[in-house]
Amino acid sequence: MKEPLPIGAVMLDLAGLALTAHEHDLLGHPNVGAVILFARNFQDADQVAALIRAIRAARRGDILIAVDQEGGRVQRFRDGFTRLPPVARFAENKALAQSAGWLMAAELRAVDVDFSFAPVLDVDCGISTIIGDRAFSRDPLEVVELAGLFRQGMKVAGMAATGKHFPGHGAVAADSHLALPVDERDLETIRMQDLQPFRQLIAAGMEAVMMAHIVYPNVDPLAAGFSPFWIKQILRQELAFNGVVFSDDLSMEGAASVGGFPERARLAQAAGCDMILVCNNPSAAEQVLETLPVTDDPVREQRLLRMKGKPLMGREQLHQAQKWQIISGLIKQFTEQLS
Repeated sequence: MKEPLPIGAVMLDLAGLALTAHEHDLLGHPNVGAVILFARNFQDADQVAALIRAIRAARRGDILIAVDQEGGRVQRFRDGFTRLPPVARFAENKALAQSAGWLMAAELRAVDVDFSFAPVLDVDCGISTIIGDRAFSRDPLEVVELAGLFRQGMKVAGMAATGKHFPGHGAVAADSHLALPVDERDLETIRMQDLQPFRQLIAAGMEAVMMAHIVYPNVDPLAAGFSPFWIKQILRQELAFNGVVFSDDLSMEGAASVGGFPERARLAQAAGCDMILVCNNPSAAEQVLETLPVTDDPVREQRLLRMKGKPLMGREQLHQAQKWQIISGLIKQFTEQLS
């Protein structure tokens, strides 16, 4: 009997609704640690639950399953899942923020997704259309309040939280999926505004952070996800963060400035990222798997194991629960009023 593989340092995606034979084999690579699911991987709850079972069965050891299920524009699973409002709207009904965090997490845990990349901690500055109503507020303190409530709801449902996009994506117009945004502000301005939600939620025990593909040239010449200054000095030392650091997707144009995929992965890991995302580019993902050194890192593995979802309630049991019936009804009613 072979020893279980540790959780590797690379997060992959999949092509469709079921595992291909090649993907099945790829999940056995020692560098694989997680899979992120997209809308193309989702048909309905039964199908996605079967896909997740197949992913877990293909890995000899632990593997994390993630999705972007923020609500509003960014909700990958829809049919059979409660439609969530954009989080900016919770300022109108703050009592619903914690309920929505619980509902999102409980519905994902019921199909055995470990975590959603949420909450968004960016402070909306009225500049970024890619962030916009994905941010809870233009007021850093209101972001702290609402995102904190949302995170508490996630925690009750057994899901770890990932604050994104560190150190802040709200003050740039460019979309880092398509270009490398440049934020000309100085460090003190960023500290006073963008870092406040991260500082407060880290102090409250937030488990993970996702980096931004943004350059802050008046702070450091490297994009944040490749910057030891941002990750090791500001995040780890100044903010005393000891959880997981995720890169943003290395396939985004915002990551292209530092070289090819192997170089991007190497630099992100050297800067302090615990897990590297390579999505929507299968050949790039395989390049990264083959070229990134396989390292035994017990500290990284312990951090990543904290991202595993807590014991789950099946969908049928969840839907019979009075709490789900009440909260899903309230969220549906709130979302319908907004449209």
